[in-house]
Order: sequence, then C-alpha cells, then structure tokens
Amino acid sequence: MTEDGSGRRAHAALMDDVYRHQRHVYDLSRRYFLLGRDHALRQVARPGECHVLELGCGTARNLISLVGRHPGMRAYGLDASEQMLSTARAAVARARLADRVRMAVGDARAFDATELFGRGQFDRVLLSYMVSMVPGWEGVLDRAMRLLAPDGLLVIVDFGDAPRLPRWFRAALRAWLARFHVEPRSALWECFQAAAAVHGLSDLQRSEVGRGYAVLLSARRPAATHPGGVAKSPSGEAVPG
Repeated sequence: MTEDGSGRRAHAALMDDVYRHQRHVYDLSRRYFLLGRDHALRQVARPGECHVLELGCGTARNLISLVGRHPGMRAYGLDASEQMLSTARAAVARARLADRVRMAVGDARAFDATELFGRGQFDRVLLSYMVSMVPGWEGVLDRAMRLLAPDGLLVIVDFGDAPRLPRWFRAALRAWLARFHVEPRSALWECFQAAAAVHGLSDLQRSEVGRGYAVLLSARRPAATHPGGVAKSPSGEAVPG
C-alpha cells in the first residue's frame, strides 16, 4: 500500500478501537457535550425530495432524525469505523428506515460516492463533529464541497476555540478530548473560506454555540454552477465565466 493508504487504514483501525465499546453508549453520553447538532439538522432539513450525505455518520443518529421527520429525504452515511456502522445499521433497522438510509465504510478524504451510493452529488452534505477527529481534515472539506449538487448546502458543526469560556475550561476540554483523539481545529473557518472560494461556493455563514464551545459553518453551491465552479447555461452547457 502507499503511505497514504497505510495512513487511512491506520486511522480506520484507530476508530474501530476507540468505538469498539463506546458505540454502545455513544448517543446517550454525547448528547451532553456535542452541542449544536440539532441546530445543524435544522439547517440541513429541506421539504420535498432531498438527498443528504453525512461524512462521519457514526451511529446514524443524525440521519435517522432527518429521514424520520422528512418523508422526501434519502440519506447516505459514510464512516471510517466498521464498529460504529454495525451499531448504525441496527439503529436504522429498528427505526424501519433501511429503505431510505444507505451506509458504507470509507475514508472521508478519499472515497468514490458513485461507487458506494450510486450518485455523485448530494443536495445536503453534513459534517457533525468529525473534522476534529480526522488527520488531514482539509481533504475532507475539499471532498465535501466537490460533492455538493447545484443549490446544495454544506453544513459543519464541530468544536470551536471557546474564546469566551474560562481558560482553565478550555485547557481541560482539550486535554479530555485528546484522550479520544479529538482536536478542535483552530484554523477551520479560515480553511473553510479558502476551500469555498476554490470551489465557487457562496453564502458562507458562521455562528457559535455556547460562547464558542461549538461553531456552525455553512456554504451553498449556486444553482448555476457545477462542482468545478464553471457557470452553466439553462441547458446545462458550460459557458464562459
């Protein structure tokens, strides 16, 4: 394998090891400190037919919530941990949503959406507390933006720098998160802006939850462009930008 391939396999093995036992209590325990997830889900929600992809879907908690509330949604989940997906598949089956939720194991930095899910673009792409867990997370931003369909929306919720919380709390939080191989990305907003410019996304938004404990980011692909940022005529033909 290449060095990159070895790194991806090592990360997947690490995630399986981390969640081998935690997956059984993940949703119950994380509800108290993964703030802003429901805010993100409200942004992702859309009436009518909609295809939503979550990178780092974990136990499928978010996808089950979305699909259960919105009959027109079809959901797709990717996760590096087969252990987590085992729990996710069981949860989807219990919710009787297996016909509307598809999941696959894979690395969010390098995967073929068409091969895994039968489609290469999505109306919504969600990253919920996963950027802080992935080495080379900038590649996740690139991949997520490439997968947005015209008028598609990318939504990210993750740990922030908590600048308005006490210094001792910020230090304790980072030390505790490090035990689970989680690292808040101080440069997330700047990298998000830069990647959005490369991919021609617009309407960039940033908000905070809990005095900066968590951040919510979003960006939209204009309806008149395709993932390369090239303008298209109503007939779908590329036209000079």
